[in-house]
Amino acid sequence: MSRKMQTAVVEQFGKPLVLREWDVPTPGPGQILVKTEACGVCHTDLHAAHGDWPLKPMLPFIPGHEGIGLVAALGAGVTNVKEGDRVGVPWLYSACGHCEDCLAGWETVCAEAQFGGYTRNGGFAEFILADPNYVARIPSRLSASAAAPIICAGITTYKGIKQTAARPGEWLAISGIGGLGHLAIQYGKAMGLQICAIDIDERKLAHAKLLGADCVVDARAHDCIAEVKKLTGGGAHGVLVTATSLGAFKQCVGITRKRGTCVLVGLPPGEFPIPLFDVVANCVTIRGSFVGTRSDMAEALAFAADGKVKADIELQPLSAINQVFDRLGHGDVPSRVVLDFASTWT
Repeated sequence: MSRKMQTAVVEQFGKPLVLREWDVPTPGPGQILVKTEACGVCHTDLHAAHGDWPLKPMLPFIPGHEGIGLVAALGAGVTNVKEGDRVGVPWLYSACGHCEDCLAGWETVCAEAQFGGYTRNGGFAEFILADPNYVARIPSRLSASAAAPIICAGITTYKGIKQTAARPGEWLAISGIGGLGHLAIQYGKAMGLQICAIDIDERKLAHAKLLGADCVVDARAHDCIAEVKKLTGGGAHGVLVTATSLGAFKQCVGITRKRGTCVLVGLPPGEFPIPLFDVVANCVTIRGSFVGTRSDMAEALAFAADGKVKADIELQPLSAINQVFDRLGHGDVPSRVVLDFASTWT
């Protein structure tokens, strides 16, 4: 008789997840089975469950791409991890490994990439199948719950900051101080940058100050662009847009310094409004950044293991996932929720 595990499953787009039993998968050749200890909840999981993006997951599926756990079983031929290792199963589930993007160290844009909790079942389950070549290696100094947000929100913001090419002592403006933005502040400070935090929520701006932001701007109460330029002496050298509001995207070019770089990681619905004259005349670079590579993952986790970056987390059981999704959709999650599998059904 097959072993069963508890899961939260998307059976219909836009409907509540179904809490149900599912067969524990058996790892095939080149696969591993991970016993989940914790899994972060990301806004991308909500997009997946709603079927918001052009390439939709196949129903039914198990979301979750911040799963952390212990290797429970190895498929044939696996030698690079062993049972008992703590690993993370991130958004980048696997890639082909041989295309020009993979060979250039850009496996995140591989045409054959698979994504955890989207094209492959993810971490809203007691066990996860994974590709051992793409799992995150979790440092021993990090707990499962502390590591969970780092393998998505952490790597996404860290890679985005790198893509701005801002150098120590220069200004980084972060638009959106939520689950990603509060980590971006910490990474930016650890990388020697001056931080200007932008949001429309006074609580998040107060939080930004506590995390070390050098200045904060309330986008509702000020002429945001003029205020950022005033505080940063002409605009930020690098801008990281983590917000999911088109209003934030409309501001981002205006707050970028001449010859600066604006990096987009948020994914609001709609079209990106670009002021072409300003982009051309000020030699502004606009760049998209999509999570990060395995090398970026190791670096992002190292900052956290050294205590320089720490996600603010709220633990919840898997059984609360629909309430968590409802809060996430209404902007009522200040930082990151992590599903704690020690209390899955409590």
